[in-house]
Amino acid sequence: MPTATIEQASPWLRGRTFASWREEFDRRGYLIFERVLPANRVTAIRAALAPYLERDLTGRNDFEGLKTNRVYALLAKSPLFADLAIHPLALSFAEAELGESCLLSALLAINLQPGETVQPWHYDDGGIKMPRPRPALGISAFWAIDDTTELNGSTEVIPGSHLWDEQTIEGAAKLADFTNKAPSPAGRETGNRPDAAKLMMRSGSLAIAKGTLWHRGGANLSDSPRLIVTPQYCVGWARQLENMSLAVPAEVAETLPERARELIGYSIHPPFMGYVDGVHPKRLLRGQARGRAREGGRG
Repeated sequence: MPTATIEQASPWLRGRTFASWREEFDRRGYLIFERVLPANRVTAIRAALAPYLERDLTGRNDFEGLKTNRVYALLAKSPLFADLAIHPLALSFAEAELGESCLLSALLAINLQPGETVQPWHYDDGGIKMPRPRPALGISAFWAIDDTTELNGSTEVIPGSHLWDEQTIEGAAKLADFTNKAPSPAGRETGNRPDAAKLMMRSGSLAIAKGTLWHRGGANLSDSPRLIVTPQYCVGWARQLENMSLAVPAEVAETLPERARELIGYSIHPPFMGYVDGVHPKRLLRGQARGRAREGGRG
């Protein structure tokens, strides 16, 4: 159990034990923590994203969202996003669920524009082709930069569905959804499930979800965009969704906090998964190499 990270997360546990939150997480498959980030941090994140959102690049297919802006490779864009990836509240649950050798699988911003339709239902660790039911092999965090509301496309989840054995459900993502250039069919837009819940949060709040939880991005029926940032974590032996070694250049990686570097792959999953030419990958960073040179190349 990652005791140090849990202790750092304690200010946001609202007087409850971490164990009680985990019991709820195991039962529901998701949790919401209100107003975790202060307003000035949210403002700074919004400013860091502004130049990329102003380009107004929208999704390439129905799954990404034809009226959605997605900004990838955030660790290469601002150190603010490293702070989100290693925030102790999200990271404590990721480490407890996935082990302390867990990796950051993806880190992106998702900005739903007015008129965006619902996503297909999916679960985030579905790329790991293992039969359900099974333990979650990923954890997704959803940081609300804008308020997420009933109308503006808040993420929809199916509570308890992380325990289901179904490999697919009605309205689930299909291969065609990743190539379709047309909006989602009307039948899926209006086919809401009675057992679904919307993750409605105030700006600065955090939701976390198990990688096996069925969910989808909602339809934005409002006249304003809905912006979130989502770090997604995976077990240390799984392939990451985003190729972090290319998304985050080495010269940027060496400026990141040590825990953020470990999360993108400058780490080892025991006993030795992730080595480079027989040595720990952090030894390839220039700062580490200079340190070894001063020490006469030992280690």
